[in-house]
Amino acid sequence: MFNSLRHMGRLIRVGYTLSRHDALMDLLSLFGEEPKMIGRFRQLRKTKSTQKDTGYSPLVDAFQSLGPSFIKIGQAMATRPDIVGPDVALDLMRLQDNVPPFDGAKAVQIIEQELDASLDDLFRDFDITPVAAASIAQVHFATTKNGRRVAVKVLRPDIEKAFARDLESFLWLAKLMERFSANIRRLKPSSVVDTIADTIALEMDLRYEAAAASELKENMADHADYMVPDVDWDLSRRRVLTTTLVDGVPFSQKDRIVEQNFNRKKLAESLIHSFLNQALDHGFFHADLHQGNLFACSGDKITAIDFGIMGRIDKKTRRCLAQILYGFLKRDYDLVARAHFDIGYVPQDQSVEKFTQAIRAIGDPIVGKPVSEISAGNLLAQLFETTETFNMQTQPQLLLLQKTMVTVEGVALDLYPEINMWETSRPLVEKWMLDNLGPQAKVRDFVETTLDTLQRLPKIIDDLEDLARAARKFEKNARAGRRSALRLFFYGLSGGVFGSIFLFLLYKSFN
Repeated sequence: MFNSLRHMGRLIRVGYTLSRHDALMDLLSLFGEEPKMIGRFRQLRKTKSTQKDTGYSPLVDAFQSLGPSFIKIGQAMATRPDIVGPDVALDLMRLQDNVPPFDGAKAVQIIEQELDASLDDLFRDFDITPVAAASIAQVHFATTKNGRRVAVKVLRPDIEKAFARDLESFLWLAKLMERFSANIRRLKPSSVVDTIADTIALEMDLRYEAAAASELKENMADHADYMVPDVDWDLSRRRVLTTTLVDGVPFSQKDRIVEQNFNRKKLAESLIHSFLNQALDHGFFHADLHQGNLFACSGDKITAIDFGIMGRIDKKTRRCLAQILYGFLKRDYDLVARAHFDIGYVPQDQSVEKFTQAIRAIGDPIVGKPVSEISAGNLLAQLFETTETFNMQTQPQLLLLQKTMVTVEGVALDLYPEINMWETSRPLVEKWMLDNLGPQAKVRDFVETTLDTLQRLPKIIDDLEDLARAARKFEKNARAGRRSALRLFFYGLSGGVFGSIFLFLLYKSFN
């Protein structure tokens, strides 16, 4: 009873904030088609609302107002368009981590607890004042004992408890709604809450971010113009992440980039190239490439930071993506359509011809336009919107990729307005197509498949032998079962015959 009252009190506060920002109905509409009553209430709120226009949607404004916990919950929801829908997901991707820092002394306490040593034993010096603060962590500069300048990321105090508390209340509400509504039960809101909780749990452990940084650094080792800070594993734990300090100018400080004579065209092109390389060649990409996470460094190189949100797409999906981009580049709409059907994004019962026509309706309007006016990210967004008509299920990994592509385009254009996204992308896409879909690639795939099969041949033979033994055992048991059944039938039949004769003779003896 007490827990229910506690959950209700917390949810009333959340509901009030959402309502004050005209966002309550937006959130409720996630559970299905918007009822007429909700639509009327939304219209009434619009006529009475005096909410200041911040340039963001009501839902984004409300989540920002609810603080760090809800900012991160919203960001986690943004990575699951298959749950909340593409439009809401893209909207929530605008959530910004502009939150006040916490006390530096508390950060020191967390570092000492996690690393099991005093701050003096860990660092030569430590800047107690944080340089950046986000929804789940803040960053301090420090110098290690061997003189290396590092950035130390520390989780907020009790942030795990705050998330657990809010998610517990949401789970309580979801189960309550499932109990009283069959329609809502069909949408499985408790499973939605569990999924969001799992997504957030990964970000609550900074060791996962450290692993992501390490993997990306390894993938980009051959790209001299793109760098990733080193992880100091000795000074990193679940609630603390230490990396080498970036010596550069953040992209958000464009004036300084101009003053220091960085080659903005090269930086913009390197950003596009590095993103496409990550997505197409490795299938593992930085999915939070806003200007605060990118630095211009000596030699016109780019250094990226903050690896809490990463995207991953398999090779099959990468091939499909390359075919889509290449098809639009060449105005080969049949190729774009076939790519969707081959990978299974569009069901086979749909018309290929009609889908190709829909693709042409996207591509032809941009023919003849200056390439600089064509956004690859927005083109993909329009494509995903069109495919809904043909029962294409939402692909979370592709939507995250599309969102990141839009961000990359925006950052590149802000840095160098004359950048031509398509001309910059074309050589990489064409090379990837040749390397991965050309004749040599098909031969290579055949050889790799054959070698993989040969390597697994002993295991396959063992599995076949196990299967044969199981079949023989089954047949043996079946034969034994058949013999037993025949014996029982015979005994039963015999018993029945002899029993009948015995009863007949007994009857005669009494008569």
